[in-house]
Amino acid sequence: MFPKPIEKSSPGVRIGYQALLPISLLFWLAPLIAVAIFSVKPAVDFTGGNYWGLPSTFAGFENYGKVFFESDMPRYMLNSVLITVPTVIGAVALSCMAGFALGVYKFRSNLIIFFMFVAGNFVPFQILMVPVRDLTLDMGLYNTKLGLVLFHVAFQTGFCTLFMRNFIRALPFPLIEAARVEGVAEWRIFWFVVIPLMKPAIAALSVLIFTFIWNDYFWAIVLTQGPDAQPVTAGITSFNAQFRAAYHLMSAGSIVAALPPVAMFFLMQKHFIAGLTLGAVK
Repeated sequence: MFPKPIEKSSPGVRIGYQALLPISLLFWLAPLIAVAIFSVKPAVDFTGGNYWGLPSTFAGFENYGKVFFESDMPRYMLNSVLITVPTVIGAVALSCMAGFALGVYKFRSNLIIFFMFVAGNFVPFQILMVPVRDLTLDMGLYNTKLGLVLFHVAFQTGFCTLFMRNFIRALPFPLIEAARVEGVAEWRIFWFVVIPLMKPAIAALSVLIFTFIWNDYFWAIVLTQGPDAQPVTAGITSFNAQFRAAYHLMSAGSIVAALPPVAMFFLMQKHFIAGLTLGAVK
């Protein structure tokens, strides 16, 4: 039973909906607004207890200047780029090939392999902390960008394959059969027939995985330490001293760290929405 559209509800329900929606939006935006205000406050506001009031003076240029020019934030940002971009490319490429094999070919273990990909998504990643850390130590990949990339590719490929396999199965199969009748090789069918049809799904999945990996904090502190390999999410904590937390600099760093995934979404918004809604009316 689908919920009734709000346009068909009673006038009282519509008025209540219109009144509660801005309030709900304000509650949702309150933490983001607080971080933005914190990022332009001077340090004296925090030592003086002015946590939730307006800034006593505008210190935005000073705070963001320290973040960019007096800290390792540019290096952490570069680390995030060098970790996130190869992870997105690797996970999407592997999932396209695995999704094609599971979605097009029929063989005895097809469903079993597919269920293994699905089952991997239900494993709580926290229980993998100790074995994954020990594995990276044994392989000499601890505190390296390569180790973090390989782990993220392995962990994200299950979800990506589930996404791609279901998308490929919704494609018109007669196109593939027609190409086979013409004698086209399987790899050429994959590259010249299937991949062009998968562009919306690839764009949507790339945005999702980019956001997941860029915002990852747990594995960033488990598998890396220091500015040599840590991404920006873990590097923000470097603004904390032993006895004092620089909340104004942490807030400014958080705003800077949030800009790339936001920009990625707006640049790919058209393809992202098309990839998520394609086939929704079938």
